[in-house]
Amino acid sequence: MSRYREPICRLCRVEKTKLFLKGDKCLSDKCPVERRAYPPGQHGRARRRVLGYGLQLREKQKMKRFYGMSEKQFHLFFVRAEGQKGVTGETLLQMLERRLDNVLFIAGYAQSRAHARQLVCHGHVQVNDRRVGVPSAMVKGGDQVSFRVRSIKSEDLRAVADAHAGKTVPSWLEVDRPELKVRVASLPTRADVTLPVEEHMVVELYSK
Repeated sequence: MSRYREPICRLCRVEKTKLFLKGDKCLSDKCPVERRAYPPGQHGRARRRVLGYGLQLREKQKMKRFYGMSEKQFHLFFVRAEGQKGVTGETLLQMLERRLDNVLFIAGYAQSRAHARQLVCHGHVQVNDRRVGVPSAMVKGGDQVSFRVRSIKSEDLRAVADAHAGKTVPSWLEVDRPELKVRVASLPTRADVTLPVEEHMVVELYSK
């Protein structure tokens, strides 16, 4: 699968919002978005009017980069959301929130979604006591996400969990920090999504 190999903080500056791609750095005064709140490049300070297709594209790119997905994978999620009942944009966001790597990150067990993907791919994570190695796997209501017994003994994993002990966790997740577990109490709603995005523009973009 293709990987983005350029400076990650550049993506946040392009979207003019924090995408939380660098973990704790995004919460510090070293965050480039805080220091230079304009797009990168020679003409980054120039005022540009973005209308129509440009606005729709920016919303799609923002959502895709926030969850750390490739174009092909993001489009696949959209197609699946479009085939379900309900509002397509909200269904898409709900599906993205239920990704295993996203659950680990918002529960406070990973420094970033990229770190969470690494934990899953390296075989540290279990869902309902069965090892899962696919970061894009979606959890369901009642699922319990945990770590393998050998992984729980890792000082690095425990340090990350302790560092994020005070992190606010959405109501649809129940976190057991001593045991390094998280239970999916219910499905996420639109109000649980922290990214400032207008999902209807993404639907309009793909509907053309």
